[in-house]
Amino acid sequence: MAKYLCLQRSLPKTDAPTGEGSSPSQMQEMYAKFGAWMETFSDHLVDTGGKLGEGQLVTVDDAKDGPFVEVKELVGGYMIVEADTLESAIAVARACPGLVRPGSGVEVIEIHTPG
Repeated sequence: MAKYLCLQRSLPKTDAPTGEGSSPSQMQEMYAKFGAWMETFSDHLVDTGGKLGEGQLVTVDDAKDGPFVEVKELVGGYMIVEADTLESAIAVARACPGLVRPGSGVEVIEIHTPG
């Protein structure tokens, strides 16, 4: 099976309402759905990833200032899945609760490794 990098990305802002934060019961429901998703797709989950934290762009001349977009502003998190096809990897990512929602989507990219 091939490996795919799934990047949760911010999408361009729309006029769609974003809503308020989730209530404790909504969070419990989401975690239950996430646990069920993890169990269902356990054979495909290589690394369920996580949110991104602090970082810094590394360049040849160690540029510290510039018109750089911070990756964490574009990418909310990542995971790595294994699947036979890109379409199968997309199905795994699409089924993940909360990953694809208004204001964000997931980019699924095949990882090519030597050998």
